[in-house]
Amino acid sequence: MSQHILLILFALLIILHNPISASPIIQKFKEAPQFYNSADCPLIDSDDDDHVAAAKPIFCSRRAVHVAMTLDAAYIRGSIAAVLSVLQHSSCPENIVFHFVASASADASSLRATISAAFPYLEFTVYVFNVSSVSRLISSSIRSALDCPLNYARSYLADLLPPCVRRVVYLDSDLILVDDIAKLAATDLGRDSVLAAPEYCNANFTSYFTSNFWSNPTLSLTFADRKACYFNTGVMVIDLSRWREGAYTARIEEWMAMQKRMRIYELGSLPPFLLVFAGLIKPVNHRWNQHGLGGDNFRGLCRDLHPGPVSLLHWSGKGKPWARLDAGRPCPLDALWSPYDLLQMPFALDS
Repeated sequence: MSQHILLILFALLIILHNPISASPIIQKFKEAPQFYNSADCPLIDSDDDDHVAAAKPIFCSRRAVHVAMTLDAAYIRGSIAAVLSVLQHSSCPENIVFHFVASASADASSLRATISAAFPYLEFTVYVFNVSSVSRLISSSIRSALDCPLNYARSYLADLLPPCVRRVVYLDSDLILVDDIAKLAATDLGRDSVLAAPEYCNANFTSYFTSNFWSNPTLSLTFADRKACYFNTGVMVIDLSRWREGAYTARIEEWMAMQKRMRIYELGSLPPFLLVFAGLIKPVNHRWNQHGLGGDNFRGLCRDLHPGPVSLLHWSGKGKPWARLDAGRPCPLDALWSPYDLLQMPFALDS
């Protein structure tokens, strides 16, 4: 019997013996190796700006690479794989600090303990996201998974993270890096761009909004003065200082409120970002988001990589590599995710 089948049976036994438990089971993970800086990495010490605003200098340091991710029990296996990939391919892994955002309804202490056990040397903080403020603005989408309030946490990073954090790389939980994240974090945002991400101008941009939007004489002019292109919000470099100055969270919320009054889009948290930022972002090379590897959202068919070099693989879409591997029906590219999977098998299996 395969390891994946045994794992599924073990999980079912736990569920059957705990039928009234309301808390999701936190999986066990192997401890990752410790990663060290190369000799030429910048030193982060108490002379850095704003060090007094945090318990450790790194949490406010401009020299550190700040990474933000959401964290929940359902996706923690993917999150841990993503963190491992970031550290493994970084030339200065000790200069990376992770800012995890968890829902107020989640067991934050268990999530924190799980991350600490897998990465004892990781510099990280878990922030609690009170979803009540955004829940009232969420409209149902074509996929129920897109309606989860935690999907909207990326719109509130400027409020959740300390004011001393000026720039952050936001990453989804269903991806791995195969390149140094410092390269992405160092993206030049120019004089006024708030965020950077790979753009996909060949995508049918009009399809992201309904006929209600395009037929409205006022709303249809939203993109009149900009070359609006689709971008995936699962990988973004965000200037949080400019975001705060421009009150961009309020701008996103205004479009969400509009959606409650008249349905102008179908796809969850993505369209408000497009409405505010499409055509105004700093384009990043496509190598930093080889997205769509989760397959199409209807049949879950496997997909190939886009042409060109690869620095980040992203399983956006319906299928997730860990679920397909456990089910014994992986797509070919899921084998690239598997080496970063730290899930601890519940049994010692004979070879």
